[in-house]
This record gives sequence, C-alpha cells and structure tokens, in this order.
Amino acid sequence: MKRFERLEQIRRMDPYEDASEIYRLSSAYEFPWDFTRSLELALYRTYAVPGIGRLLAETAELTERAQKRYDDTSLLLDAVVEHGFGSPEGRTAIRRINQMHRSYDISNDDMRYVLCTFVVMPKRWIDAYGWRRFSRHETVAASVHYNTLGRHMGIKDIPGSYEEFEACLDAYEEAHFAWDEGARRVSDATLDLMASWYPRPLAPVLRASTLALLDESLLRAFRYPAPHPATRALVRRAVRARGRLVRLLPPRRAPHHARQNWEVKGYPNGYRLDELGTRPVPGVRGCPVRHLDPSAAE
Repeated sequence: MKRFERLEQIRRMDPYEDASEIYRLSSAYEFPWDFTRSLELALYRTYAVPGIGRLLAETAELTERAQKRYDDTSLLLDAVVEHGFGSPEGRTAIRRINQMHRSYDISNDDMRYVLCTFVVMPKRWIDAYGWRRFSRHETVAASVHYNTLGRHMGIKDIPGSYEEFEACLDAYEEAHFAWDEGARRVSDATLDLMASWYPRPLAPVLRASTLALLDESLLRAFRYPAPHPATRALVRRAVRARGRLVRLLPPRRAPHHARQNWEVKGYPNGYRLDELGTRPVPGVRGCPVRHLDPSAAE
C-alpha cells in the first residue's frame, strides 16, 4: 500500500452514508497518535467551562481517580468507533455513557459543547501537526459520526455540519471560559496524570511542553503563566517535525484503537464494557448534585 492510497479509498466513499467507517479509517489507520492527543486536548479544554470543571472537581473523578477516568472515557468512546453504533459493543458503550451522564445535572448546552470539541479539535490538531491535512471527506464524516453519537445520547440542537460545530465551539468558549478554583484542580490533576506516564525526572519538561501547546484562552482561564515564546516555538516545531517524519514512513497496515494505547493502564487483565465508568447514586455517592429523576442512576 502506498502512502496516500487509503486517502484515495476514503475519497471514493460517501462521507454521509459511510461516515463512521471513514472516521474509523482516519482514527485507527491514518492518524491514531494524533487522534489520541487531540481528543485528550478536546476533553481537557472543556474543564475551562466552570460548570463542567467544577462538577468534575466535586465528583473527584479526575482529581482522585484520574487514570481510571482517562481509561474509561477512552475505551467507551472508542468502542463505538471500533465496532459501530449498531454492534453489541457499541450499544453497550453508549448505554454506559448515558447511564453516567443522567446521574448528573449537566445542561444540554454543556453536553453539546463537549460534542463539538470531539469534532473540531482533531481537525485543528491534524491540520497543524499531522503528516497531512484532514480531507474534506474526513471532516464531513467526523461531523456526521458525532452528530449520530449526540443523537444516541439525547443531545438536542446538534450542529449539522463541521462549520456549525466549529462556530458553536468558538462562541461557547468565548461566552463561558472563565476561572474556577475547582476546574484548576482538575486541570492540574490531568497534567500530573500525563506526566506520570513517563519517567519522573521528565515531569517538569512534560508539563511545560503541554502548556506550550495550549492556546491563550485556555491559559487565561486556568491562570497559567504564558510559556516563553522560545519554548512554545520549540515544542510546536517538534510536534510538526514528528508529522513530517510519519509522512515518510510506510502506511499503517493494522488498526490501532484506544484499547491498544499504552497510556491506558488500568486494565492489565482486560475489561468488560458494561463494567467501565462510575455508578454514582445521585446526591449520595460520587455525584454532588441530586438529579430530578430518581431512576437516573439505574
């Protein structure tokens, strides 16, 4: 297989009818490392919305159980990508996601914003750092895939195109990004988690490198000092150089899914999708907000 042969395959497919298959080819074959990094950033930036960051701080899911939260989120979302919406695995993953979210008082606007990050951040990352830019077919397919996921999650008023997803994300961040003490604790815990994947002496370098990849709006919301311009330039050039190197390598012949990521460390002996995630009792265990629906945790 030649380097651009899979892209040619994608362009022969229908980005609406074959949306999830195109998304799987992009995320598991073309850009697995980039999708992992960009989706980490997608979830991370949602903490800068105080309603989201504060809730995560109150549940302690990302301050006390950061590795498990990272693992479960990655595995549940990617099960839908790997197996499809109609598969037993896909239905189980979506059911678990919905069971958890219903136990918390999360607004539709916040849920829609999180969905927008899953569509927009991978394209922005890949266009900046990938071995090639995201094609129009892949952009449309990602939008359709997450529109479908949002409908399965009961989210209302979901954007219909990439441009609408992007506009929704930018407007929501402009209106809602702000300082929150709890959100900062969640951010710090997430940075500590990422550093923990590497030898301890590298932790300061890794934290500085991560901050160098953040945009100014995120840095302001969390009140992090701006990285030195030289540090920012060096880090971003290094990530771009990685993309140029990948372009010279043979294309991937086997898929790489989230369950294969070495950063997923909590299940060395395997896992069951229906056992992933939290099982909070509203107002009692793991959930700081009593939901109006007493059956939400069932």
